[in-house]
Amino acid sequence: MSEDRIGKIFRSLSSFLTFFLMVAFAVTFCMTLFLNIMASEMGIEFTEEGIATAAKITFLNVIFISVIISICDLVRRKLTVDAPAKKIIEATQRIMRGDFSARVELGRLCDGDGCFSQIADCINAMAEELSSTETLRTDFIANVSHEIKTPLSIMNNYAMLMQDSSLSEQKRAEYARSVSDAAKRLSSLVTNILRLNKLENQQITPKFERYNLSEQLCECLIQLDDALERGKIDLETDIEEDVFVRSDPEMMSLVWNNLLSNAIKFTPCGGVISVSLRETENHVEISVKDTGCGISPEVGARIFDKFYQADTSHSTQGNGLGLPLVKRIMDITQNTVSVESALGRGSVFKVRMRKNVNE
Repeated sequence: MSEDRIGKIFRSLSSFLTFFLMVAFAVTFCMTLFLNIMASEMGIEFTEEGIATAAKITFLNVIFISVIISICDLVRRKLTVDAPAKKIIEATQRIMRGDFSARVELGRLCDGDGCFSQIADCINAMAEELSSTETLRTDFIANVSHEIKTPLSIMNNYAMLMQDSSLSEQKRAEYARSVSDAAKRLSSLVTNILRLNKLENQQITPKFERYNLSEQLCECLIQLDDALERGKIDLETDIEEDVFVRSDPEMMSLVWNNLLSNAIKFTPCGGVISVSLRETENHVEISVKDTGCGISPEVGARIFDKFYQADTSHSTQGNGLGLPLVKRIMDITQNTVSVESALGRGSVFKVRMRKNVNE
């Protein structure tokens, strides 16, 4: 006989003995009190033989009642404890083996007081979250592999071409620039991955301080002046002066650089980029508008996903991590970012910042 079987028999006997003692105590107490009162009020005298007969009958009744209660308790435990516990154990074991589609399904009779239902809901929510995380992890690995492989292939191909001794200096310089651009793209990818990973794991926390947002925006625009000239893009600004906010200036600088660089990337030659800064009583609103190709509502719903690039024709100019980085910074600095766009009509990214953020 297995140890599990012996354990079940022992638990059943212990349960029966417990109910037997409880019923025996209750019946003995009640019968003694009843007989004493009846003898006192009615003057009845009990014989030894009568008491012995009554004791035997009472003992048998106590055993019978204890058996009935034990059976009822056993059935109750099977339905309301063992059954849901077994389902929960089976589901958690499947999750431990990596099957994140496992869910705990409890019937109406399986959970009398609702405690197991709460546990099941928590396990189901955990499994759903783990499933999403696993999907993101798989997609992340696939996307990173693709993004790293592309510049490495470019570098390898051009490096092999440069080994040709008959190659002209002009071609060699051209190939060297291509290798350099691929290396910069790879470096940018690794840098953004590290930044995003640190932000998501809260290894970097915002350092709030009061600073001049107007000056910061102007400095970012000056740094991108060469890129605007190369793309022959006009810049329109409507920036209020001396607008102060309390936030992390270094993180917010990354936000402006990413939004502005994104606008330049998707604005065609001769297009216009508009940047505005408005101050309200409790908030500051910044918008970056371009006259690019625009995006559909379906694309807009995924625009802040990692590695997602709406326009693959510009994929060589980015790695799909800029906007997710912006979104994460907005979240941890207690600000918001949104996008309004339509195909063929450009896009408007709007940032809403609180002027005062508690540390």
